[in-house]
Amino acid sequence: MGCSSTSYHNDLTEKPVIYLYPEDITEVSVQLEYSGELTCSYPQYQNGWNVTAYPDGKLINHSDKKEYSYLFWEGVDQIQYDMRKGFVVKGEDTANFLREKLEYIGLTPSEYNEFIVYWLPKMQDNPYNLITFQGETYTENAKLNITPEPDSILRVFMVYQPLENPILVEEPILQPMKRQGFTVVEWGGTRIA
Repeated sequence: MGCSSTSYHNDLTEKPVIYLYPEDITEVSVQLEYSGELTCSYPQYQNGWNVTAYPDGKLINHSDKKEYSYLFWEGVDQIQYDMRKGFVVKGEDTANFLREKLEYIGLTPSEYNEFIVYWLPKMQDNPYNLITFQGETYTENAKLNITPEPDSILRVFMVYQPLENPILVEEPILQPMKRQGFTVVEWGGTRIA
């Protein structure tokens, strides 16, 4: 699947990337049940991804025999996210906020740095951002079926809304994940108007 150059506004699920960290070299199958339409994937999604996964995160994709750092996909959907709880952060404070929260949740420096490098240019110049980390709403609309089943999985999906002025919202309680055994980590996000 090539990547679509079509411009989408409020319904683009951007750059979910999936890291696989087995304890030993393992053949892994990953299937995505997405309630929207895939617009891009790398390596190409062909009814799933089949890879040889290494403990350091390296992946060898079976269909093209090439090495990858993670599995990538994007799509468009009509998911309605709950923005009633979140964090109101000055645009200029976004990098520090994301580093602190993502590290607390359980991302490694290489994972959260890639997250920040992707999202910071889109967020830092806004006066404020309302930042939420979506759980069930996202995972129910983008289910992952992974074989063998992971021992621990962390799926971080940020939904943010640019703000001209700060607003009052209740801050959620974030839960950190302890990595054990075969660990899968995914991060992505979207912007809403």
